[in-house]
Amino acid sequence: MQNRKPKLTVLGAGPGDPDLLTIKGAMALADADVVLYDALIDTSLLSYATKADKIFVGKRKGCYVYAQEQINELIVSQALLKGHVVRLKGGDPFVFGRGAEEMEYAALKGLETVYIPGISAALAVSGCQNIPMTKRGSSESFWVITGTNREHQPSKDLILAAQSSATVVILMGMGKLKEIVRVFRRFGRHSTPVAIIQDGTTIHEKIGVGTVDSILAVVEREKLSNPAIIVIGSVVSHRDILIQLRVNQQIQMAN
Repeated sequence: MQNRKPKLTVLGAGPGDPDLLTIKGAMALADADVVLYDALIDTSLLSYATKADKIFVGKRKGCYVYAQEQINELIVSQALLKGHVVRLKGGDPFVFGRGAEEMEYAALKGLETVYIPGISAALAVSGCQNIPMTKRGSSESFWVITGTNREHQPSKDLILAAQSSATVVILMGMGKLKEIVRVFRRFGRHSTPVAIIQDGTTIHEKIGVGTVDSILAVVEREKLSNPAIIVIGSVVSHRDILIQLRVNQQIQMAN
């Protein structure tokens, strides 16, 4: 039996690039006795956990290794048996990551719980493609919405977001893209710029840019799929502005 106090650390791995893990996150992994990790993390991060058992608990293509209730039980049983459990989750575990649920369950079972934030894909993936969330004169706020709710239906907040001038970021929404487009068209947003970024911040990153009316054709042409984020709003055009400025600079230098 171990002598370490049972503890759960819920840790965000960031948007995909392993270099975007926080220093505090790396220290938690180094201290871990067990790491339970998800499918979307870069597995090179596990090298920080030099003394830990590593257990994959994610899902791939809709297939679960463990149901959420089983993950909750595994966290508790491993903590009681070995000590410090780090639950390593993609992005930030408090942004559609079910980190709060796991911490609540562990706390009810008497475990010490710690949350360490990760850089959310909602912000970083678009930012690394030079798409800001807000821009003076363009967007004063932003929505971050899940593509589907617990009933696997489009979020009701999407209807409210489509009526605003805010930037709208949709996570886990590729399976409902047709419905999302339909909502924005209903409110006359046909020409609103849209970007879809697949495997953001990784070496496999792909991007497709269009409008509400054209994005379905862009997705088909570029063969975009999950994991991806959807960004809708005038700020998407900032990327093209920067690209054009760079082209102009190169032409000037060449002349």
